[in-house]
Amino acid sequence: MHQDFPDIIRQVTGASDLVLTEVIQELWSGYGTIRRYRLNGGERRHVVVKHVRLVDSKGHPRGWNSDLGHRRKLRSYQIEQSWYREWAAQCDRDCRVPRCLAYASRGEETLLVLEDLDDSGFPGRLERASREEIEACLLWLANFHATFLGCRPAGLWEQGTYWHLATRPEELAVLTDKPLQQTAAAIDRRLEEGRFQTLVHGDAKLANFCFSPGGKAVAAVDFQYVGGGCGMKDVAYFLGSCLDEGECERQIPSLLNIYFNALRVAIRSRQPAIDDRALIEEWRVLFPFAWADFHRFLKGWCPGHWKLNSYSERVARSVIGTLKKAGT
Repeated sequence: MHQDFPDIIRQVTGASDLVLTEVIQELWSGYGTIRRYRLNGGERRHVVVKHVRLVDSKGHPRGWNSDLGHRRKLRSYQIEQSWYREWAAQCDRDCRVPRCLAYASRGEETLLVLEDLDDSGFPGRLERASREEIEACLLWLANFHATFLGCRPAGLWEQGTYWHLATRPEELAVLTDKPLQQTAAAIDRRLEEGRFQTLVHGDAKLANFCFSPGGKAVAAVDFQYVGGGCGMKDVAYFLGSCLDEGECERQIPSLLNIYFNALRVAIRSRQPAIDDRALIEEWRVLFPFAWADFHRFLKGWCPGHWKLNSYSERVARSVIGTLKKAGT
């Protein structure tokens, strides 16, 4: 860590000293770490520090090492800083995110000093979620999407999500599912050309939500891939991260109703000029396209992944059939 960074942390927190208590996460491909520090003095007990070294890494765990991948990662860390500088303050208690206390860059190193959500009432991290916990995340997404409807993603990804087609040509090139490969661009266009666009979190998996005791309230972290897009991208990806094949078949229709009911309420409160009925009608149609879009990425990136199940295949085949009937 750059020699200036500890001084920056002390300055913004008023702490006299800081002690490393936990390495929360090693960042993907060895780009840095997320650490928790205990503060001596000052008003806060802890802070979470994301420290990134913007150097070329060749340690991708699945072997996807390329200059394109490196540049995508560098851009993602720059965008996360932009998110906290310019956008995060618009999120309220219904789409809670950590407060950013400081950000800094020194040469090839960057620093984010964030509120510790554990201390703020969100200590839970889940590998499996109950129905109530899944619904809490969907409420977060609904309020997030409603907050940023119609916003131009200045300083963020023009199209959010880490699997966006334009940023993943290598995975598309090796995709052996030729019908899906041939319709990938058309799927992407349908999502991009929708009338109603918002900001998407871009990596809204279960692991990026922090839960209150009891699981009724959540906050979200990790905004490297936040950007413009259809909100269904987040919803499809989130549900795929916490439901198995059978659960997808049984629960997705009712969970979508939960999300859309919350979205309707949030739009009427936050964006009353927007036609919520037209938006919900459009996004319901686009949900399977968003599901097939991520399926396209995953099938090229890791053909043996556990998420590649018959539910996802059925959705993708249906979308491909719809596009063929439309002549696209």
